[in-house]
Amino acid sequence: MATKAVVKRQQSEVKKVDPRDEPSAEWGWHGGFPKGSRIAGWLSAAILLIMIYNNHENNTENVWLVGIAAGIVIALLIDLKKRRTAWRR
Repeated sequence: MATKAVVKRQQSEVKKVDPRDEPSAEWGWHGGFPKGSRIAGWLSAAILLIMIYNNHENNTENVWLVGIAAGIVIALLIDLKKRRTAWRR
């Protein structure tokens, strides 16, 4: 008789990607860049905020730069929250 831990581990095995669903799975690596995406997001937000110090005619450009940077930061914080609580589901 299998223990609860063994049954749970067997149920949570990683599913293989079906080539009919994802054609790229046949010819190579299939995955994402979670760490690289987060680094690129923080870097993009920082660059947008650095672009404020430029010669602007009015503050319309600054509003857009700050708004887009804030949107990126909010998305990154939501992703951080999801990663921290993913094991609790």
